[in-house]
Amino acid sequence: MTFAPAPIPSRTQYVLEAVKHRILTGQLSPGQSLVETELAAQYGVSKTPVREALKTLAGTGLVVMSQYKGVTVRMVDAAMAREVYDVRLLLEPEAVRRTVRAAASVEDARTALTRAAEAADPADRSLANRDFHRALYLPCGNPLLSRMLDEVRDQAALVSTVAWAAVPSWEREAAEHEEILRLVTTGDADGAAGAVHDHIASFVARAFPEPDEEPTGETRTGEPLTGERPQA
Repeated sequence: MTFAPAPIPSRTQYVLEAVKHRILTGQLSPGQSLVETELAAQYGVSKTPVREALKTLAGTGLVVMSQYKGVTVRMVDAAMAREVYDVRLLLEPEAVRRTVRAAASVEDARTALTRAAEAADPADRSLANRDFHRALYLPCGNPLLSRMLDEVRDQAALVSTVAWAAVPSWEREAAEHEEILRLVTTGDADGAAGAVHDHIASFVARAFPEPDEEPTGETRTGEPLTGERPQA
């Protein structure tokens, strides 16, 4: 007999989504403390759903729970960023290749690009960017592959939120997104996969250059980054 995981209670889910949104849009900065009593008062709930929500966020890698420092938003440094983006480089181009070969619908990706282009708020633009990537890998035909990418999705968004605050690069990446979608819609599976790989690799190289590379912005290899709001 198999057992499905118990659903997260609605109050816990509410707090979970609210705190996650604030982290991934830069409203809560890396290293910032998350105090249960303060969050409970903000969201009008008891400490129990807050505690459970923070445990879930710790499991996804967005927050860190310490016996001495309490709960804080995860810091982003070059090593962490490269680990997360290395997983994307290994998995996401292949997922997109399979989506194209399956001739799956990518209308959600097109819609996400439109939302991003029309967004007046940097946070909305950032969320649309995430939706664009997910819309391309989700229909790859391998649910396990999609879930693996989903598992690093929030950490990748945290990295990009911090990096964009230091090195705004939205216009360049928007053009790359358009080219990726063009290759997808023309049925060029290998071309689309290559474009996705180059897109991901160039972002992390700009934001987190290797020690022997010339930094392209305010970030520095190995140093924690902080940022108030994503600029792309």
